[in-house]
Amino acid sequence: MFEGKRGLVFGVANKRSIAWAIASRLAAGGAQLAFTYQGERIESNVRELAAGVSCPLVTGCDVRSDEDIERVFGEVGDIFGGELDLLVHSVAFADAEDLEGRFTDTPRERFWMALDVSAYSLVACARAAEPLMAAAGGGSIVTMTYLGGERAVPHYNVMGVAKATLDSSVRYLAWDLGQKNIRVNAISAGPVRTLAARSIAGFPTMEAIVEERAPLHRHIDAGDVGAAAAYLLSDDARNVTGTTLYVDSGYHAMGM
Repeated sequence: MFEGKRGLVFGVANKRSIAWAIASRLAAGGAQLAFTYQGERIESNVRELAAGVSCPLVTGCDVRSDEDIERVFGEVGDIFGGELDLLVHSVAFADAEDLEGRFTDTPRERFWMALDVSAYSLVACARAAEPLMAAAGGGSIVTMTYLGGERAVPHYNVMGVAKATLDSSVRYLAWDLGQKNIRVNAISAGPVRTLAARSIAGFPTMEAIVEERAPLHRHIDAGDVGAAAAYLLSDDARNVTGTTLYVDSGYHAMGM
């Protein structure tokens, strides 16, 4: 499905990452991938995983730095002949303290940090990807969101506000980039046991509630998200953009 496609993946931390589940599906389908990592702490993990899919580029990136993002996409352009077909954005961050107490008590500087990393980074990456995807005749961008951007989820707090910003950004990016045949979509996944999920107070309760109240009465895993992303990134979804695809056993459809 992805033979001859070139992609860049943001957000892999370890083998349990949603970004890695997506990358694995793309690589299995024939895509050639490049990866970024955030900080030396996870660099070795990312390099080890990338080696398993014959990755031509693994590079660090601080998504709060426009200069760093420009450098990364310059390197990607160099290895992929000035073109890019696929972009996976699985990046989010909020201070752990802000996921424990009240949203009301979120300090200004940490509020903006959460929005910068979790939402504006998609805008910055899409802007940098635009000329490479235009040169390729079009492309597809997928990001990760969550129902906490639409409804109040206790302890999700400022991350929910960041996801609401991300959701709106997806729609505006889809409009701006559609004229160049670049699609932008989001996946709203149910609770998945990842490294990031451990920082959310009450995560086991979130899982239990989904299992109890979702129509399918079961959890999802990273592989389910990988399969959904593969569809959105593929040519099968060539007329799908500005859309949020829910992968949550139907939980989002329930009122109670």
